[in-house]
Amino acid sequence: MITDYSIQAVAINAIPLIFAITIHEAAHGYAARKFGDNTAYMLGRVSLNPAKHIDPVGTILIPLVLLLTGSPFLVGYAKPVPVNFGRLRNPRIDSIWVALAGPGSNFIQALIWAIFLITLLGFGINEKFFTSMAQAGILWNLGLLVFNLFPLPPLDGGRILSSLLPPRQSIAFGKIEPWGFFIVLGLVFTGVIGNLWMEPLMAFFKGVIYLITYPLQMLF
Repeated sequence: MITDYSIQAVAINAIPLIFAITIHEAAHGYAARKFGDNTAYMLGRVSLNPAKHIDPVGTILIPLVLLLTGSPFLVGYAKPVPVNFGRLRNPRIDSIWVALAGPGSNFIQALIWAIFLITLLGFGINEKFFTSMAQAGILWNLGLLVFNLFPLPPLDGGRILSSLLPPRQSIAFGKIEPWGFFIVLGLVFTGVIGNLWMEPLMAFFKGVIYLITYPLQMLF
């Protein structure tokens, strides 16, 4: 049975998670359009409407399970934005920027949530619901940023690595993609990604955000 705390935790996490995933996917579509591929735009996926991007398993079930089981890392995913990489003006280079657009949007969102949290505390507003939501916003976005940079298709990091490899190796690497989802899930639930990838990289990006927001912290 879900406790009152769990209901509150779901409410606190729902808004930053939905924003994190929706903007992440819309950013991919927006970048693809800027570099020459209108596929996502024509299908209505360059949108901030969460219904366009939500995946029942990746957006709801997996995050809920991780949240209720007390996982130290919160990850999820949405329906992938369709991109026709052959339509990009410079497919090998532009595909890297398209892949980076999603994680990049998560970094920006984590920074915004951090600024929001610092501002709240700086003005003495210690309302637990809002401070907890801001903290969740930082963690969700850093989690999605780092998780999606893992170098295995179909994650964004896999797309980036594939674009950096020589053509023959890139084709061979791409053959992993049909099984990539299951490999990634296995690595998540066995703790491999969490301990060896997410923990050190999240610490790194938290440090970057701390440095960027340091002047604001000193202001308060």
